[in-house]
Amino acid sequence: MSDQKDPKDLTGKEKILAELKALEYEMTIELPRALRIAAALGDLSENAEYKSARERQDYVRARIRQLQQQMANLSSIDVTKLPHDRASYGSTLQLRDIDRGSEITYRLVSPEEADYEQGLISTASPIGKSLLNKEEGDEVKVQTPNGSRSFEIIKLSTIHDED
Repeated sequence: MSDQKDPKDLTGKEKILAELKALEYEMTIELPRALRIAAALGDLSENAEYKSARERQDYVRARIRQLQQQMANLSSIDVTKLPHDRASYGSTLQLRDIDRGSEITYRLVSPEEADYEQGLISTASPIGKSLLNKEEGDEVKVQTPNGSRSFEIIKLSTIHDED
């Protein structure tokens, strides 16, 4: 049995690291091999395989830089400075949708980690921004693309509560 996690169970940081590892392998092993094979076919000015491999190499190089920047951004979050009693990065909030009478749970994460289907809401999204610095019991009005929604924060646990 493999000791690899199911991709949907990975954290944002783990997803970035996994993609980074795969792209670095492609950049150092697979693409040089593809370029050597394509170059061996002859005239590079009319060699579609060579041109395609070079374009892929440029894309992979740019994507690696982007992922490295995302990792730097995630690493720069100082959890010791996050509030203990208000919603911030890493907080999990159980909300009651006042308009619909339903309950939903969101976790506030960085834009790189966001996955709405998994309840991971970016702190830069309309809902995420409106929840930042709120406390348990607060009512929050959120302007979404589908109109205004009102939530009550039923339960708040910060990143510090999970240690």
